[in-house]
Amino acid sequence: MAPAPRFRLIPMRPRDPHEPGRTASTLELFFDLVFVVAVSIAAAQLHHALSEGHIRDGILNYAIVFFGIWWAWMNFTWFATSFDTDDWLYRVLTIVQMGGVLVLASGVAPAFEDHDFSVLILAYVVMRLALGAQWLRASRGAGSARRATLIYAVGVVLVQVLWLAALLLPESVFMIALVVLVLAEISIPVIAERTGSTPWHPHHITERYGLFTLILLGESLLASANAIIEALHETEILGPLIAISALTLIATAALWWIYFWPPHHHAINGLRGSLAYGYGHFFIFAAAGAFSAGIEVEIDVLAGKSELAAPYASFAYTIPIAIFVLGVWVLAIRPCAGRAVNIALPAAGLLVLIDPLIPVPFALTAVILALAVAVLVWRPPVERDSAS
Repeated sequence: MAPAPRFRLIPMRPRDPHEPGRTASTLELFFDLVFVVAVSIAAAQLHHALSEGHIRDGILNYAIVFFGIWWAWMNFTWFATSFDTDDWLYRVLTIVQMGGVLVLASGVAPAFEDHDFSVLILAYVVMRLALGAQWLRASRGAGSARRATLIYAVGVVLVQVLWLAALLLPESVFMIALVVLVLAEISIPVIAERTGSTPWHPHHITERYGLFTLILLGESLLASANAIIEALHETEILGPLIAISALTLIATAALWWIYFWPPHHHAINGLRGSLAYGYGHFFIFAAAGAFSAGIEVEIDVLAGKSELAAPYASFAYTIPIAIFVLGVWVLAIRPCAGRAVNIALPAAGLLVLIDPLIPVPFALTAVILALAVAVLVWRPPVERDSAS
C-alpha cells in the first residue's frame, strides 16, 4: 500500500481541461445552496425598493450587492475547474466561503435601507481571503501556471486590504472607491491569465453556469407561487393574479429554453472568449434575479400596494427579460445560430419592452417569448468544429 499523503492532503495540481466525464461535484452543488439565500434576499430588497418608488437607489444597490454574490461564486467556480482536489482542507476553505456568503446575505438589508455596506464588505473579504489561500496553495504545484496563481493570490489579498480601508472613507468618497475596487477585482483574472493561463474545462464551466442559472430562474417560479398565494387573500383581483402566475411560468420556461438551447462550451474557446462569457454572465444572472423582483412588483401594483403606477411598473420585469435574452444571444447563441434565430432572438428581446404600453400586462411578453422558442425548435443550433 502507498503511504498516506502528508496531513492527508492531496497535492493540488492543475486538472486536465479535457478530462472525460467531468461534472459538478457534490461540494460545488452544496456551495451553490448558500447562494439561493443571498440571491433571494437581494431580489426581495430590490422588490421592496422598486415598490416604494426608490428606483435609482434600488437598482444601484442591487447592482452592488449582486456583484459581491456573482464575483464570489464565479471566482470559486473557475478555481474549482482548475484545481479542485476535494481533500479536507479544500472542503474546509470552501465551507468558510459559504459562511461568508451567509453573512453577506445578512448585510443586504442594511445596504439597501441605510447604505451601510460594512457587513457586506466584511463578509466579502472573508470569502475572498479564503479563496486567496486556495490560490496560494495551488501555486506550489501549478507548474507553468505558477506565476498566474501567485498573481491571483497576491492580487486578491491586496484588494481585500483596500476594501477594508474603504470602510474608513466618508460616504461621499466611498462610492468612488467602490467603483475603483470593483475594477481592480475584475482586472485580476485578466492580468493573471495573460501571464500563464490556468486550465479550465469548458463542459464543466458551462455546466456550473447553467446550474446557477437554474437557481436564479427558480426565484421567478417562487414569484409565480406568490401570485397564487396572494390571490387566495385578494379575491377581487383573483383573475389578474392567476394570470400573472401562469404567464410567469410561461416566461420562465421560455427563458430556460432559450438559455439551454445553444452548446455553451463553444464559447469557452480562448482567453478573450472565456472572459467575455464569464464577465458577460453578470448581466444575465443579475437580470434573472431582477425578473423575480419585477413580478413581485407587478403583484403589488395589482393589489394596490405599490408606489409605482401601471403600466410603467411593468418595466420592472420586461427590462430584466430583455437583458437576459439579449445577453444569452450575444454570448452563446449568435455564434452557433442561423439567420432566422439571429433575427428572432434579438427582436424578441427588444419587443418585450413594449409590453407595458398595451392594456393587457404581461400577455404580449409571454406570446413573444413563446414565438422565440418556436423559432429555436424550428431551427436547431448549427454544428461547428471546436477544439473543446
